[in-house]
Amino acid sequence: MGRLRTNFGPAEDLLIELDRDAGVPLHRQIERSIRAGIRAGLLRAGASLPPTRTLATGLGVSRGVVVEAYQQLVAEGYLVSRSGGYTQVAASMPPAAAGSAASTAQPAARSVGFRVDFGYGRTDVSQFPRAAWLRSVRTVLTTTPNDRFAYLDGRGVPELHEALCDYLNRVRGTSAVPGNVVICNGYGQGISLLIQVLVQHGARRIALEDPSSNDDARVLAGAAGLDVVGIPVGPDGVQVDALHRADADAVVLTPSHQWPTGGVLSAAARAEVIRWAERRGAIVVEDDYDAEYRYDRLPVGAMQGLAPDHVVYCGTASKTLAPGLRLGWLIVPPQMVADVAAAKVLADRGSPVIDQLTFADFLARGEFDRHLRRMRPVYRRRRDALLDALRTHLPDLEPAGIAAGQHVVAWLPPDLDEAAVVTAAARHGLAIHGVGPYRIAGTGPGGLIFGYATLGEAAIAEGVALLATAIRDVRGP
Repeated sequence: MGRLRTNFGPAEDLLIELDRDAGVPLHRQIERSIRAGIRAGLLRAGASLPPTRTLATGLGVSRGVVVEAYQQLVAEGYLVSRSGGYTQVAASMPPAAAGSAASTAQPAARSVGFRVDFGYGRTDVSQFPRAAWLRSVRTVLTTTPNDRFAYLDGRGVPELHEALCDYLNRVRGTSAVPGNVVICNGYGQGISLLIQVLVQHGARRIALEDPSSNDDARVLAGAAGLDVVGIPVGPDGVQVDALHRADADAVVLTPSHQWPTGGVLSAAARAEVIRWAERRGAIVVEDDYDAEYRYDRLPVGAMQGLAPDHVVYCGTASKTLAPGLRLGWLIVPPQMVADVAAAKVLADRGSPVIDQLTFADFLARGEFDRHLRRMRPVYRRRRDALLDALRTHLPDLEPAGIAAGQHVVAWLPPDLDEAAVVTAAARHGLAIHGVGPYRIAGTGPGGLIFGYATLGEAAIAEGVALLATAIRDVRGP
């Protein structure tokens, strides 16, 4: 092992350790040493680092190795580049690095006002693959033709259309062609564009799963003047016989992992929904929000592959990478593509080109597949910790939808009132949501939604113990 204690002004206590026999790339070792020095307080905010050429000479490595290490630490927020080529320690550490080194591996357990928050619909953004994403950004900025940075049509960049089709056809069983892809800013914008086009085409009524999310399709459809009808959901997803009676022009489904109950629409039910759509000339909107995360089951293919002329496939990077990317995609039936693209242009002139190209490169390099393979066991351990804690502390709760996703619903026994449990949990410092507010008809068994993606295993156990205490309060002596 070789060590170099550099001597260069304010950062003179910086220690770089290189082990050329370790099997770890040298730029990674440089990153690790500088990162550790910043976390330990050995490098104060604003301290200047040596020029890349100077450090490379002192360490006996190529300048490119040091440049790559510096660029990665800049991307992570540890360093900042100043005019004139100076690189300095950032004024504040990135949130994921605050505290001990262990804090980068464990997500936060607390939100403001609560000891533990089982909030749903979140992903662990501390696990975002920054280094791989940065490599794709560099590729885009150095290789993209100039004309890609001009105004494009409303569907987005062709490179991302092709990369998404390759990925979705291979992994989700879609029947997607690049000409039918429209890029949008997440599911919220995607469903808004679709509702606009449905109204333009004469739609009067839209069917939604009951229960279902109350912050996107339900609100947007009502604002657009559509009648909204709820279709009851059972253990295996939406009840298709009720859909036949709904007189709807479109239906929004989460068939691979119903939100929030977790049911999977059976093959027979999927075929019947497709027959319904074909007979009525209706549209099925398939929200495939978290199908990549599965633990105890085989993959469930997308409905779009069964009927690409009647199903709109909706996907996003929000649950797999980070919601802040605002990246989503629609696979649209051919007869709707032009209208959806026109609605996108009217909304915002198109999504950011660099982000689209970066994601296209990220997909094509296989980095998305690698990220999912890395995250599945992480989320599975958290899910297992939740199920173990429920079995230990609350065995009379009935978990459902456990085989996939980033949340679990636990049905309450008849003697427990859902609202009372949620209120009592808040008094004990636990944030948790009930199923009731997401019902359209307003009736059904009480249940609790446990989002576990952003919680460490210890926090999950603590949260379930707090819930058990709250339930004892509700039941009384």
